[in-house]
Amino acid sequence: MSVRFVESCQLPTPFAVFDMHGFEEVETGQEHVLLSLGDVGNGEPVLARTHSECLTGDGLFSLRCDCGFQLEQALQSIANEGRGVLMYLRQEGRGIGLLNKIRAYHLQDQGADTVEANEKLGFAADMRDYSICGPMLQHLGIDALRLMTNNPRKVKALELVGVRIVERLPLEVGRNPHNDGYLTTKASKLGHWLKSHQDDDLGV
Repeated sequence: MSVRFVESCQLPTPFAVFDMHGFEEVETGQEHVLLSLGDVGNGEPVLARTHSECLTGDGLFSLRCDCGFQLEQALQSIANEGRGVLMYLRQEGRGIGLLNKIRAYHLQDQGADTVEANEKLGFAADMRDYSICGPMLQHLGIDALRLMTNNPRKVKALELVGVRIVERLPLEVGRNPHNDGYLTTKASKLGHWLKSHQDDDLGV
């Protein structure tokens, strides 16, 4: 994959003042950003989150997923540590795009789970590509991560592009009655590590 670094700037947030680095996939024109805090290129493993864009959760406060909660917790954790990165990938709806995500939500309203909805639309359950992460991290001199994720496929995908994952940190936040079925499906069908879904009782 050919990746072009575009520019960096400061990004003040409620958590910390991050540096935001812009990248572009040359072949597709797809744009992605990486937020960094502190000295991340000193050779030590970096606290990190790879987060795929979710307009509904990240920007519109949807309770149908846990994305917005995970984004906020990841940024807060990085700020607390004073050092880390968040890779924000423009892969809405696990790679199917915003309008297809709305179509998938419509099918979920009719009873399909998140995996079944994607498949009924002719898509794989998860179409995201993490190849961009390698060049983004290399640009900042990072080769080892302490990764905040519940997704085993994400760990494997990053390792396949040459990123060392020295520690996986769970990121279980935002469970509520609106996303409980969604999280259960992520655990049962997508293999996500979710301790909260070892018991089906929402009150446990």
